[in-house]
Amino acid sequence: MAAPDLHDGLVVATHGRHCMVESPDGSRRICHPRGKKSQTVVGDRVRWQAAPAGQGDEGTVEKVLPRRNLFYRQDELRTKSFAANLDQILVLVAAEPELSAHQLSRALIAAEAEHILPIVGLNKRDLAVPFAKAWERLAPYRGMGYTVLPLALTTAAAEDRDRLLALLAGKTTLVLGPSGAGKSTLINLMVPGALAATGEISQALNSGKHTTTSTSWYWVDADRTTALIDSPGFQEFGLHHIPPASLATCMPDIAAHAADCRFYNCSHLHEPGCGVRDAVRDDGADDSIDPHRYRIYCDLHAELSQPPRY
Repeated sequence: MAAPDLHDGLVVATHGRHCMVESPDGSRRICHPRGKKSQTVVGDRVRWQAAPAGQGDEGTVEKVLPRRNLFYRQDELRTKSFAANLDQILVLVAAEPELSAHQLSRALIAAEAEHILPIVGLNKRDLAVPFAKAWERLAPYRGMGYTVLPLALTTAAAEDRDRLLALLAGKTTLVLGPSGAGKSTLINLMVPGALAATGEISQALNSGKHTTTSTSWYWVDADRTTALIDSPGFQEFGLHHIPPASLATCMPDIAAHAADCRFYNCSHLHEPGCGVRDAVRDDGADDSIDPHRYRIYCDLHAELSQPPRY
């Protein structure tokens, strides 16, 4: 019996157990997993098989090709995969609702763990006072070498679109961030007609309403060389897939001083001769660690060191 014809495809959306697969010619079709459990995420390169003649134009995913990376979060009970084969991640936060440094740090740590370039976008530049406060809070991240973009996605569309295009061109970028930060507004700006939903902020909760329910791939250009991946908003970002001993290597400001520790396996919490703790100062110097960033490290280390609760 002849082997079935397999076709190359790109997963551009997932919905429950099935996914949308795009062929090299740009056509798209719904594909189902082979077996009971779906293993695909947006960004996967797959081999798929068409349904037999007369049984519709859907297909079956026969194989997921090896991934360059997989960006995901993990809490005590479950894992949430965002996307695979990424060039970079744009972590979008906003001046309002007030950004959570803990939440931002978690997303950056997850990106560093997968060796994916992170970019930070601070939205709502038009809100002068809250924006200035948020920009100041992001000073340690700029000091670590992260690109931090000032954005006003609803009022300075042309200017911000040009700035973003320069960073996104030719790359696959996951747009990540808490609800209410403006992810869908950014997608609509970069991909007119994408029909990504925009939501209003819930002032009572000081957090956004969830408006995106699935992860979706959008081509920014007609040549299909620049891609944006929209993702659902999140309120929590678990890092239980990262061992406590690896946490410091995923935080550039902590890692920069770890080599100065007396002990090679220093936890940077209580050991004598700790180069990290010696560098914690509130002076804003380039060679110092911001005290708030060190507290984030301590909190996360304690969280990741807890035994699992099943």
